[in-house]
Amino acid sequence: MMIKCITFDLDDTLWECKPVIMRAEQICYQWIETYYPKISSRYSYEQLIRNRSEYMQSHPDDVYDLTKIRKDWLSQLAREFAYNQQMAEDAFHVFWLARNEVTLFDGTRDILEQLSKQYSLGVVTNGNADVNHIGIGQYFDFSVSIADVGAAKPDAKVFHHALNLANCSALETVHIGDHPIYDVTGALNAGLHAIWYNPGKLSWTEKKFPTATISHLNEIEAQIERIIARTF
Repeated sequence: MMIKCITFDLDDTLWECKPVIMRAEQICYQWIETYYPKISSRYSYEQLIRNRSEYMQSHPDDVYDLTKIRKDWLSQLAREFAYNQQMAEDAFHVFWLARNEVTLFDGTRDILEQLSKQYSLGVVTNGNADVNHIGIGQYFDFSVSIADVGAAKPDAKVFHHALNLANCSALETVHIGDHPIYDVTGALNAGLHAIWYNPGKLSWTEKKFPTATISHLNEIEAQIERIIARTF
């Protein structure tokens, strides 16, 4: 069986996520301080982060759609302080722009360019990063919208939706990601091959083992060749 498609997680697979989100949160808070000071007078930066976290925990049915749940939370803030609802849209846009200012891991652009010449590449992420805005969209043939699917990884529906977009079977597809459950176990349960991106060289603790493990993205091609060799 040949491998025809590779799907990628984004956050913590193509770039480090935590500093990106922290910076985006800070930029958004500074913007709120400037344009909607009643909110920042009531909530410190830390308190506002806690408020958002509590809102998300109280709306578990929406947690798969990070864009919707953040906008809903911002809308609640606008109502709480009698601001126009446009505040929520504008605040989200400020956050989203900063959220998409990422620093790719070393060599990522070159690796994606090389892989895109041999395979169909897709995005499967629970986040709301946009590869087109980031400037690497030209390497990808499709992107799965978690909001459109109505589910999040590790739900098999997410991966099956990707297979439909790629017009490939599960055995022709490899998913690559950093999360043992969302990426690896989710992909394996959906029938795909799964490569665990593990730069920290952590121990594997889940029941199903990844098809392969890598510590740098430049190992992808070699591991896919091994997967192909094993399936013949």
